[in-house]
Amino acid sequence: MKTLAFPRPMRRFLLGIVALLAGLALGVASSPARALEAPDKQIERLSAEVLARIKADPEIRAGNLERISDAVDELVMPSVDFQRMTALSVGRGWREASAEQREELVEQFRMLLLRTYSGALSEVRDQSIRMKPLRADPADKDVIVRSEVIGHGTEPIQLDYRMRRADENWKIYDINVLGVWLVETYRSQFGPLINQGGIQGLIDSLRERNSRGEQGGAAGGQ
Repeated sequence: MKTLAFPRPMRRFLLGIVALLAGLALGVASSPARALEAPDKQIERLSAEVLARIKADPEIRAGNLERISDAVDELVMPSVDFQRMTALSVGRGWREASAEQREELVEQFRMLLLRTYSGALSEVRDQSIRMKPLRADPADKDVIVRSEVIGHGTEPIQLDYRMRRADENWKIYDINVLGVWLVETYRSQFGPLINQGGIQGLIDSLRERNSRGEQGGAAGGQ
């Protein structure tokens, strides 16, 4: 799969944050009941929790997949619609997939992201998140939350989220790093594989890459 190159400053750090905030986990987990947060406040809280966990856990910074998955399950999973993210990344082919194929696509996409970005977490040091004003109407159910990653001696880096309100929760379903949306990038990579071998061809390709431990980044190299 072709890789898109990003500017080098903070690139590895950003990829690690994408790995976590992309919700590298299956399904939708239940979480303790809380009052509905504004979407920008939810991202601000989640970002702070994720950064604190990364900084406090050397195993996560070392790329330990099990510890990363544990952190994702606990912190990120309740705030991400990962099935929607996978469906949008697959595109029109998602409608042709059986229930079993959809489940396999979600699992293989999750593993691809985990393997691609886990090593980037070692770059987390003094970074923080600065939120931008939310440009949305209170009645909106689909919004873009904009933020910047701030690090010592570097320029702020754009990091945005597409979120949709589902019942009484806001869910992330796409992430934009430096102007490149995760879903759009993977859809452009998956399309040719689907055209050549159908949905099963895409699944087989992802399964093969994951079994070999290959990386396939939507957001640049490491």
